[in-house]
Amino acid sequence: MRPRKTILCVEDNEQILSVRKFLLETRGYRVLAFATAAEALEVLQTSLPGSIDLLLSDVIMPQMDGNELVRRAKQLHPCLPALLVSGTVTSFDRAAAADAFLPKGACTPVELLDRIRILVARKRGPKKQPTAVQPEIAQALQQAS
Repeated sequence: MRPRKTILCVEDNEQILSVRKFLLETRGYRVLAFATAAEALEVLQTSLPGSIDLLLSDVIMPQMDGNELVRRAKQLHPCLPALLVSGTVTSFDRAAAADAFLPKGACTPVELLDRIRILVARKRGPKKQPTAVQPEIAQALQQAS
């Protein structure tokens, strides 16, 4: 069985956070859910590089917005993909630090899950291609058979 991917989910609305956590966990993700960006940053500071597969955050939050959270997270983990979600479409301009942006309420759960799947796969990198056999080895294998 493949190891579960870990998503760090940050949302100041507890109801939305709960729904998002349920949605992701029922799809096999491990979810670390937090109501503030400061709590999420604490986890990022103590986590090993590569141990978190995606940062999913709201843009507009008190104290520190999602864009600032993404900037700081990428300083700690440069390869960490980030997806920002906002209820106001004009926040797209403010979501420049993230790898992707979705408007809250205007996208379906299927669109959210699809975008998450793509970002997690991109973090993992492309599938490895089989390496070509060196000509000397290929010739030796042919002679042996």
